[in-house]
Amino acid sequence: MFQSAKKWKRLAVGALAAMFAVGALSGCGGGSSSGGSAGGNVKIEMVAKGFQHDFWKAVRMGAEQAGKELGADINFVGPDSESAVAQQVEMIKNAVNKHPAALCLAALDTKATLDVIGQAQQAKIPIIGFDSGVPGAPAGAIVANAATDNYAAGGIAAENMMKAIKGKVTQAQGAVRIGIVAQDSNSESIGQRTKGFVDKMIQLLEAEPALGTGSVAVVGHDKYANGKTDGKVIIEVRIPSEVSDNAGKTEAATLLNKPDLMAIYGSNEFSAKCIINANETLQKLGPDKVIAVGFDSGALQINAIKTGLFIGSVTQDPVQIGYQAVKLAVAAAKGEKVEDVDTGALWYDAKNMDDAKIKPCLYQ
Repeated sequence: MFQSAKKWKRLAVGALAAMFAVGALSGCGGGSSSGGSAGGNVKIEMVAKGFQHDFWKAVRMGAEQAGKELGADINFVGPDSESAVAQQVEMIKNAVNKHPAALCLAALDTKATLDVIGQAQQAKIPIIGFDSGVPGAPAGAIVANAATDNYAAGGIAAENMMKAIKGKVTQAQGAVRIGIVAQDSNSESIGQRTKGFVDKMIQLLEAEPALGTGSVAVVGHDKYANGKTDGKVIIEVRIPSEVSDNAGKTEAATLLNKPDLMAIYGSNEFSAKCIINANETLQKLGPDKVIAVGFDSGALQINAIKTGLFIGSVTQDPVQIGYQAVKLAVAAAKGEKVEDVDTGALWYDAKNMDDAKIKPCLYQ
């Protein structure tokens, strides 16, 4: 899973079962079955960050579907939890010792895997990163990645928020504020989701004649600040001092209590939950109040969308992550040139969350 949230990945088991029965990858794992046998000669080892969560079950499903189509045997494994670094390292060692045609890897701790990655390179086993991949791996160690473009996904959140606030923000008599709650400043995936949102929102706002170039100030955290302290629109990024519900809720409440706040964005499930929990006593969110947009899903966030507290959120596509990782692995095993693949992100709201291409991507 992306390091943005350790417990984000719970897909509805019933939805997964239905997808298995249909055997087709559409929407959240699109593509069509072209036949082939899972008992082919190409052996692909796949080591994930976990195994039990429904997110990884969906990734595995996409991987096995690709294996079936491309004639590859997939051995999908993962540790008991996303803190079991040593267990995962042993799994990677076992995978490399089998001398597979290719290895797909979502590393819990890149530093802990450096030795075994070196062994794979010496054995000329191509490594494909998937989901969060292997951030910080030695140059050339990972031949390609199948993962969400988090920067672009953050932009999707900004585009949909802008649709909801455009009229109010361009007609505002004074400065208005857009808040962002980000889980932490170190996670690459969360950082990209936040930066993508900020950059796209600035682009959209400053394209409006009523606002213009230089009208947006980004404040609140040095990582994202643009050097301006005021403007027609202020984007304020708040990051809790620690990843805890109370700390996140405090940051969300600080934003919600600001009288000029027009909209707020939570860049992962944790951040969205903090916004929702802070709103329980403040009652600031709603279609005619502060507009809220989230990322990922989870029961609390899905309910917030159904009830109108959030206008919608962005979800990743775990089935496509598995599918495209195996597709890259098979190509790399054949010596073909491979490149990173964006496995996509989807906007969902109360109107489309039950659509066939959306529902399987949403976990409770």
